[in-house]
Amino acid sequence: MQSYTKMRSTRHHDVIMKVIPGHFVTPNSHINYYIDMTTMKTRQNEAMAAARAMSENYVASTVVDTIVCMDGMEVIGAYMAEELTRAGIMSMNAHKTIYIMSPEYDLSGQMIVRENNQMMVRGKHCLLLLASATTGQTIARAQKSIDYYGGTIVGISAIYSAVSKVMDYPVHALYTTSDLPDYKSYQPANCKMCMNNEPIDAICNGFGYSRL
Repeated sequence: MQSYTKMRSTRHHDVIMKVIPGHFVTPNSHINYYIDMTTMKTRQNEAMAAARAMSENYVASTVVDTIVCMDGMEVIGAYMAEELTRAGIMSMNAHKTIYIMSPEYDLSGQMIVRENNQMMVRGKHCLLLLASATTGQTIARAQKSIDYYGGTIVGISAIYSAVSKVMDYPVHALYTTSDLPDYKSYQPANCKMCMNNEPIDAICNGFGYSRL
């Protein structure tokens, strides 16, 4: 597998993303770039910079009660809550604070919220926070789950997204396909890299990758 290339955000120069070209398998698709966000999600200064940039879409008028952090985005989610609180973001919570939660998943990939955590979703304005969105299927499943548990999605943010809208919800992303124009995502049965007998480099998800 090749070494990574650093990509600096055109709007936020302190936000840097790493990309690795290759043939990667995700739970929903085959992609030709793995986007490594490890340090952005775990290193304090990088997570803070990403949170500050992602908060800009919501500081004006969006009510946020809960940030649902997927793909290991809890650190960025916490900093994002701090940024929104500092900006005076409205919250309907009795304690006037923002919840940070991470969903659990069943074997089919469906999001589960246990009874002791359901108060963070039921009747709450939820902001969905992801590392990346390639096909939008993960977002669609999360939307259905949040709706099932009585929550309302008021925003969707990702570090990188190959889709601009899912189920009529706009996806706010720091990086899009305009930043990575040769990014490709294929359905597993129609993957051109597989058809060209290009070996798979790694299996990946929101938590990282495992080489084959």
